Amino acid sequence: MTHQTALPAEPSRAEAVARHIHGLLIAGEFTPGEKLSEHQAAARFGISRNTLREVFRLLSSQGLVTHIPNRGVFVAAPDAADVVDIYRARAVIQHGAVRAATRGHPALGRMRALSDQAHDARGRDDWCAVGTLNMEFHRAMVGLCDSPRLDAAFALILAELRLVFGQLDDTAHLHDAYIELNQSLLAALEAGDGPNAARRLDEYLRHSERAVLSALERARNRMPR
Repeated sequence: MTHQTALPAEPSRAEAVARHIHGLLIAGEFTPGEKLSEHQAAARFGISRNTLREVFRLLSSQGLVTHIPNRGVFVAAPDAADVVDIYRARAVIQHGAVRAATRGHPALGRMRALSDQAHDARGRDDWCAVGTLNMEFHRAMVGLCDSPRLDAAFALILAELRLVFGQLDDTAHLHDAYIELNQSLLAALEAGDGPNAARRLDEYLRHSERAVLSALERARNRMPR
């Protein structure tokens, strides 16, 4: 008896647009709390209103937008509890990437290029670009796992993290120190030194989480009550 293996289904139009929006979120294209116009969004992505509503449903299930009855759809604004969970998930996935890393993996070359670009962007004082490149660096790192499912899950995590950064007034101090940390992490991975890479990753995640939580608390305290 011959058994047929079912092939993965092609993503629907709504799923494809939702993934595209994930990339736009990571790039800082949307502001937390921003209202999303159905008319403008449908025209921008070349889809029908019905397809757009399915896109919004997907993004809502992923915690990236919020639907408020009689008001509309708004970009999410993650809070401190979300930040803690984001970094918990990052630690699990990225330590898996460290364990999976092999010398000469193509992801390491992409990480090197992104690290160099972040250094150049810092020289231009383009901190929005530095933030995006930093996230893309860690997204490329997950590519060491060679798992499309982990890649997709991590893209969601980074999109949500970008919405945290979008609530902060000045993110230069959140990104500057991590350019060197990323470089040292990459050097350890390129050398095949897994234990050192794991220590560098722990240092990065620990410092980054604390800095983001502190900055978010300051931003929330400045908000009108």
